[in-house]
Amino acid sequence: MRFLITGGAGFVGSTLSDELVAQGHEVHVLDDLSTGSRDNIRHLAAHPRFGWTYGSACDAALVRRLVADADAVFHLAAAVGVALVVDSPVRTIQTNVHCTEVVLAEASRERKPVLIASTSEVYGKSTALPFREDGDMTLGATNVGRWAYACSKAIDEFLGIAYWKERRSPVVVARLFNTVGPRQTGRYGMVVPRFVKQAQAARPLTVYGEGTQRRCFCHVGDVVGALAALLQSPEAYGEVVNVGSQEEVSILELARRVIDVTGSTSEVSLIPYEEAYEDGFEDMHRRVPDLSKVGRMIGWRPTRTLDDIVADVAAGARTAVAA
Repeated sequence: MRFLITGGAGFVGSTLSDELVAQGHEVHVLDDLSTGSRDNIRHLAAHPRFGWTYGSACDAALVRRLVADADAVFHLAAAVGVALVVDSPVRTIQTNVHCTEVVLAEASRERKPVLIASTSEVYGKSTALPFREDGDMTLGATNVGRWAYACSKAIDEFLGIAYWKERRSPVVVARLFNTVGPRQTGRYGMVVPRFVKQAQAARPLTVYGEGTQRRCFCHVGDVVGALAALLQSPEAYGEVVNVGSQEEVSILELARRVIDVTGSTSEVSLIPYEEAYEDGFEDMHRRVPDLSKVGRMIGWRPTRTLDDIVADVAAGARTAVAA
């Protein structure tokens, strides 16, 4: 098959490109490099089944041309990271909503299947754990920047499902839970690469709040396998599907695990939220996905442990420094 990946120079998109090319497919990446990097796809540049275009997924004419040449579309282009979301709310909303409108409209015109990458952020402050795809969203006030991101991704989901219901456009939504791995940057607040970079430099690992908030991290190598299978599964069209891990860890314990795995001499430093983010920043205590639906649909479960993830991120960071 021929796949178009918007945001394909990001760490998830580039890893997905590797996976699809390895499966024998053709891949074309569209990326404006606002958060992605040429370095992530440089190793694929000469491959006969890979190509890429510099540009925005909001450019309807460009998207129309690329969609016409593809059999299916992975829409990964989005604002990413808590820091970027808080600091650039206008960019966040415009990127997430308008780009998705463009991709869905052009794919629907050509009857091409689309996978929309969404996020566990849409569950908001819900405490109904583990999170089920049909569970309620519980979001905060509109003057808190974090919820702008959650709402914009929820609108993406509504749009995708609306295209399926009204126009029978084949769309599947994948809600990702803290995807982590090599090539991910800590630039926009991603906690694991940030911790690894601090540990390798023997600097204090900065934990926001008390570090009691708990998360489940999933290796990007596992995630892209799920994405590839979902888009190629017609029974997934019109569905929202969680993709993540159920191995829960507190952020404080994560910092200690990173120190252990990297053999660092770093200590842990607790930073109040008001020093790290905007006034009124809200965090969620726990995020755990229900994975029964993705298991039924494609027989998928994550295979890498948290220690595997930290080791791979650390190895990737060392390789990047050496290069």
